[in-house]
Amino acid sequence: MISQNAIDTLRKTEIGARGLFIDGAQTDGTEGANLTVTSPIDGRPFASITDGNAADIDRAVRSARKTFEKGSWSRAAPAFRKKVLTRFAELVERHADELAVLGVRDNGTEIGMAYKAEPLSAAGTIRYYAEAIDKVYGEIAPTADNVLGLIHKEPLGVIGVIVPWNFPLMIGAWKIAPALAAGNCVVVKPPEIASLTLLRLAELASEAGLPAGVLNVVTGRGSVTGEALGLHMDVDAIAFTGSGPVGRRLLEYSARSNLKRIFLELGGKSPNIVFADAPDLKQAAIVSANGIFRNSGQVCVAGSRLLVQAAVYDRFMDDLLAATTRLKVGDPLDLTSDVGAVSSAEQLNKNLGFVARATEEGARLVTGGERILTETGGSYMAPTIFENVTQDMQLAREEVFGPVLGVMRFETEEEAMRLANSTVYGLASAVWTANLSTAHRMVRAINAGVVHVNTYGGADITVPLGGVKQSGFGRDKSLHALEKYLELKTAWIAL
Repeated sequence: MISQNAIDTLRKTEIGARGLFIDGAQTDGTEGANLTVTSPIDGRPFASITDGNAADIDRAVRSARKTFEKGSWSRAAPAFRKKVLTRFAELVERHADELAVLGVRDNGTEIGMAYKAEPLSAAGTIRYYAEAIDKVYGEIAPTADNVLGLIHKEPLGVIGVIVPWNFPLMIGAWKIAPALAAGNCVVVKPPEIASLTLLRLAELASEAGLPAGVLNVVTGRGSVTGEALGLHMDVDAIAFTGSGPVGRRLLEYSARSNLKRIFLELGGKSPNIVFADAPDLKQAAIVSANGIFRNSGQVCVAGSRLLVQAAVYDRFMDDLLAATTRLKVGDPLDLTSDVGAVSSAEQLNKNLGFVARATEEGARLVTGGERILTETGGSYMAPTIFENVTQDMQLAREEVFGPVLGVMRFETEEEAMRLANSTVYGLASAVWTANLSTAHRMVRAINAGVVHVNTYGGADITVPLGGVKQSGFGRDKSLHALEKYLELKTAWIAL
């Protein structure tokens, strides 16, 4: 684990202006424009990134395509790609302290969570796919004796990767690592407010021996560089995590351009269901508080809708409030902080807008609901709980992506199922019960890509993550993620 001394030293590091990473080297943007990087910790600028444009995206895509066609990576033996990616993972691990602090300065995640969830998770993901890729086999079809049917698995080509600002390294690695392992070349469009760690990641990949042009990073505004990537005629697929409106736009871009494949993870409004027979109600309350308030609620699978059975409602709410008030909100680079900053002033204001609307619609504020630590200049919000929430309220229907929890009461299992599924989203969920039959019925009944039982979060790289309904389609993590980045080709051979 990182030490406080290391954190205090690294937080003083001068960053300066960061360019794009194209064709194996840092380079200036076509127009020379920059975006200021402001830290949500104190509201002060501490770096700048290139404000890329469509010409910069085109440069990166052309570099990726040229490298892909050359075959130095796409046609390299899987064992060779494995060696390079293993070195890459080792370098990410070696630079974990630097990457963690850099990321926290950029997006405000508390360092205790960021250290594990960002560089260490990214390193583990890269290593996982490095180890997996030389175990992927083609197939022989069950044909007649006079025919040989072979099914080859080949890389798609140039993959566009667009990641969000909450966990850019972790989520970036979920997409970049399997795409690279499969032999593709990649162009990454990082989030405007959290680009620095992905730029550093590309440098480490080059240091590990990844050929120039295999991994490129173009920073800039989504409305410019994201659109250019989505419309580019030489991009074969885009893997995206982010908002529903942007996901829909990417589908439109695909239709307007070359029908590139689009893989979407679009967030959720995840139900966390506590039955009266939960094995340990106090522990369930602690985990539920962490499941919504860690990283200031800026987690795609956050348990933002809490459903509690009426028989234990009052007792559980007491435990939940106690667990919530024990959380220390503060400087995310202080190891004693449990919750860090909201990613930006803009996001903080959006969160407060949800609070105001919930109050207007009749929900009862239990705790929080306000900006705090204003003297720091940073973006901090108190963990917020509303009860008496009904399904027609905005708080129950829309993803806040902030530390705001809506609580509902239910009587029966059937009512819990109905409430759980009464949303357009379907990413994650949880069920707390000691009854094995209840658990299995709920796992089958809940329309979500992930159902936790007697826990919330913690699923590792071995299992897929993705959603149903308007939470998107396509899976990150696990061996199944490789399927997105591999093309099937049939060879039909007369003997």
